[in-house]
Amino acid sequence: MHRVECDAAVIGGGPAGLGAAASAKKSCSGRVILMDRDRELGGILQQCIHNGFGLQTLSQELTGPEYAEHYIDEAREAGVEVLLDTMVLELAPDRRIYAVNRAQGMMEISAKAVVLAMGCRERNRGAITIPGSRPAGVFTAGAAQRFVNMEGYMPGKRVVILGSGDVGLIMARRLTWEGAKVEAVLEILPFPSGLTRNIVQCLDDQGIPLYLGHTVVDVHGDERVTAVTVAKVDEKLRPIPGTEWKIPCDTLLLSIGLIPENELTRAAGAVIDPITQGPVVTDEMETSIPGVFACGNVVQVHDLVDNVTREAWVAGEGAGRLVNGQQPTGPTVRTRAGDGVRYVVPQVLHVESLEKRDIRLFMRVARPAENVNVEAVIGERVVHSKYERVVRPAEMVALTIPLGKVNRGKVVDGTGNGQPELLVRITPRHRDGGEKA
Repeated sequence: MHRVECDAAVIGGGPAGLGAAASAKKSCSGRVILMDRDRELGGILQQCIHNGFGLQTLSQELTGPEYAEHYIDEAREAGVEVLLDTMVLELAPDRRIYAVNRAQGMMEISAKAVVLAMGCRERNRGAITIPGSRPAGVFTAGAAQRFVNMEGYMPGKRVVILGSGDVGLIMARRLTWEGAKVEAVLEILPFPSGLTRNIVQCLDDQGIPLYLGHTVVDVHGDERVTAVTVAKVDEKLRPIPGTEWKIPCDTLLLSIGLIPENELTRAAGAVIDPITQGPVVTDEMETSIPGVFACGNVVQVHDLVDNVTREAWVAGEGAGRLVNGQQPTGPTVRTRAGDGVRYVVPQVLHVESLEKRDIRLFMRVARPAENVNVEAVIGERVVHSKYERVVRPAEMVALTIPLGKVNRGKVVDGTGNGQPELLVRITPRHRDGGEKA
């Protein structure tokens, strides 16, 4: 077995891995290895040929490949070593990685710090219950995107899309531009699952109808899809008898959610958040396994790649601080989702970090709301809040706690079990009359 030692090893060469590897290299100046199972870096960005990437981090409107190229160049210029066509088989809790590729064969890579950046995968037909036959013509939206943008194949000519996730919305527009007829997009929830800009640009501007509170209840066809039956759903997302109608089509695309790729994480023994399905992390993006960090869609499914990159920088810097022996120590605060919030990441904050630098919290709200404050509360005291005109479950909310807003004197045990809490909640704007800082 080929044995390798390094300061930091990053698993996954998509936007999270690229950002984390470059950041770790700049932070520790040691040996950083980035590995990916694909033949090229960039991950899913390589098939996302539409623009809209990099508006926040680069102040440019780039395509996916252009955005990937920027950070590939940055990682290579920083001196990151790259291993492609490399499959990671196992991560041990002591940060030994077992991987294989054709050039080196089996490898054991020992690292002082490991960053997990494996991304996520699409939910497919097997993840939900759709009655009916099993004809050809049912694809995930991401698979269809690869067929069209990279392989040069059209998946069909008459399309129905189940789910209003962003990839599905973008493919509705892409297929329309390529000459297909997109009959409808169906969303089981009472609100869209994709970004508002994608609803407007990909559906409204193309004249494609979006049916909220609807789902597919039957798939017709023997060798190939010939139609789907759809129906309205009730408040418990159950089909309502008598509301069904049939839509002739030859293709059904599924855009029904993403699942963080955490098989390695779970096998290594990291604690998993039951809501995000990603590892529980600190403000350093360190998991419950010392020295193992995580970032990007492996932690939580992001809406914007810019946020993935920002999170990756934090993970890379955290790995660098570990290598340099500069990790924060002392008491920690647990974050908790309050009224109107589904989850908050990171789940654990070092008080020392809160005293020294700004800490950005990412969250998803539970339901759409207008004119609200997003509040961070310790005990009964609001330590920081910001106003949001509109919040939606499809769009991630970020709340940055300025340095010094929380210190050891403000931290109290709100749980009675010795673990102080920072509660994040959504409140109507009129509740306190304005923003607090």
